[in-house]
Amino acid sequence: MTDTAAETDTQFGVPLRGVEVDAQTRCLHYGTDRDVIAIQFPCCEVYYPCFACHAAVTEHTARQWPTDRFDESAVFCGVCRTPLSITAYLESDNACPACDAAFNPGCQDHHDRYFAR
Repeated sequence: MTDTAAETDTQFGVPLRGVEVDAQTRCLHYGTDRDVIAIQFPCCEVYYPCFACHAAVTEHTARQWPTDRFDESAVFCGVCRTPLSITAYLESDNACPACDAAFNPGCQDHHDRYFAR
């Protein structure tokens, strides 16, 4: 479990930081069985389980992904460790298209923190 917020966790194969991150990318802020994604922030190109983790471990303002970059891989499934494009994630119907792991449908309430409309 990642409990050192300032360091990048090497267990994922992508640069991923956060607060108390478990092996499937759940964190201190979001820890249900369906909280199993991390999103890469375009401002620093590092994955975080949530916006609160980004705020806790960085000293810069988060930026949203612009719509013209939604084809880029920026979402990481913590169950199968598959990178997903933003479009694939947004169209996933709350399940990983690679392994069918359930994603938290409540994350839709926070898409504006990550993705431009």
